[in-house]
Amino acid sequence: MGSGASPAMGGGPPGGGMRGGIGGGMGGGGPGSHRGMRGPGGRNLTEGPITSTLILFSLPMLGGNVLQQLNVTANQFWVAHLLGATDITAIGNANSIMMLMMGAIFGATMAANILIAQQVGAGDLTLVKRIMGTAVFFFVVLSVTLSLTGGIFAPHILAAMRTPPAAREQAIIYLRVVFGAMPFMYFFQFLQMAQRGAGDSRTPFYFMGLAVVLDMLFNPLLIAGVHGAIGGWGWFPRIPVPFHFNGIGVAGSAASTLIGQGVSLVLLLVVLYRRNSVLMLKGRDLRYLWPSLELMRPLVLRGIPMSLQMFIMSAAGMIMISFVNGFGAVVSAAYVGGLQVWNYIQMPGMAIGASVSSMAGQNVGAGQWHRVERIALIGLILSVCVTGSIAIVIYLMGPLPLYIFLPANTPMIPIALHMDRTVLWAFVIFNATFALSGIVRSTGAVWPPLIILVISMLVIRVPFAYFMIPHYGPDAIWWSFPLGTLTSSALTALYYRYGGWRKVRMLHHMPGAEPEDVPQALPATDAVEREGHLSGEILAS
Repeated sequence: MGSGASPAMGGGPPGGGMRGGIGGGMGGGGPGSHRGMRGPGGRNLTEGPITSTLILFSLPMLGGNVLQQLNVTANQFWVAHLLGATDITAIGNANSIMMLMMGAIFGATMAANILIAQQVGAGDLTLVKRIMGTAVFFFVVLSVTLSLTGGIFAPHILAAMRTPPAAREQAIIYLRVVFGAMPFMYFFQFLQMAQRGAGDSRTPFYFMGLAVVLDMLFNPLLIAGVHGAIGGWGWFPRIPVPFHFNGIGVAGSAASTLIGQGVSLVLLLVVLYRRNSVLMLKGRDLRYLWPSLELMRPLVLRGIPMSLQMFIMSAAGMIMISFVNGFGAVVSAAYVGGLQVWNYIQMPGMAIGASVSSMAGQNVGAGQWHRVERIALIGLILSVCVTGSIAIVIYLMGPLPLYIFLPANTPMIPIALHMDRTVLWAFVIFNATFALSGIVRSTGAVWPPLIILVISMLVIRVPFAYFMIPHYGPDAIWWSFPLGTLTSSALTALYYRYGGWRKVRMLHHMPGAEPEDVPQALPATDAVEREGHLSGEILAS
């Protein structure tokens, strides 16, 4: 992977070269287009220094990733300290299925993100609204369908995973509440991805923060109930209150997530409408809610392979946890706790990779191909430096990080510590490839990454664990992760260096918009930018 460079990239499509981003002054363009739009913090994502722009854009996304993981951490913390090992196993198994369902939508949200980023880069804001309309229709239908299907088949899925019988009943309850929340979670995720594609990574961070705060507040209350006082859990002080209600156990953990995500989604919609965001539809724009087949095609055809990537990762995770379940509830709980550490160490690479994808997408749309290669190289270096530093700190801290996710002085801690020491080093290499994957994804090249994933997960990782478990026990499972990860990293680097991703386009042709369809205002990433737009916006046709 030492080769961050790649062969000279060809030019963009004919007529490329328009500048992308959100806000600011605009130059000429076709009907319904805006040029020279600015990105986060007043920066143009297609101009200026790449390193500082990428860091500033990545920080809110990293914060968002941390906050999303805090949702999971808060759930597990309260379940571990208010309930027990059986319930930890229940939510671990249920969360594997939840990730599988979230993976079903990831591809379409990523395809929408890329489409929006490219059209913002190209300056066609009317086409951005058309993309939003078609995407909203798609996500509503998909989320409701999966929510109903998942709730019905939850017991059968958990049985197929060999969820321990002692944990299965609670897992079913938890999972059904999660499926009920799925439409809110899907639409919340979609809006965040759309905002990032438009160049705003801060607003999603703020509202994800609100969701996490609400989740943390309601989690212990709904799990344990309130009986004349709040608190008294471990080191939390006991505060008298004048009301009582019974807790609902592990279902309360899922219900708190539903409350947090639902409230944050509604407030995010209110804020985006008040800002007159280009992503919001109103008035005549509501006609775009009737899906366009021209736009549905890339959402589906590009989205399906990316969803399949998440589906395969989640399915492989379910298979692995079924292997772990075979060693009993203690090993299974240790595995779930260790996974939390893995999730945190991957966050910087994931944030940089997502930022690279949005930033490169706008540059691809603007025809700025000379910047795309630099974005990849800088993203690669940042990922290695940040992830490597975090891995060293975690190694030096020993079992301390695990105490957050697992009860101290239990047999689970040494098992989880051994697992983490076996696996964590490989994530430094793997995270570096997130930047390369983000570049490849920004053009719409989706099938080769899917093939790479199939090879690393289903040809290498799962079979290795399956065939080696009789000989090495749980260690076979732990070592299968570095083996699959290194395979994926090597193949991704080879495809970036020699593959044909530079020739891929999401949209080859799209009719221009009528002049009256031009949005009246650009989306502001904060109040200051919005005021700047009101005073300095220039429309050109």
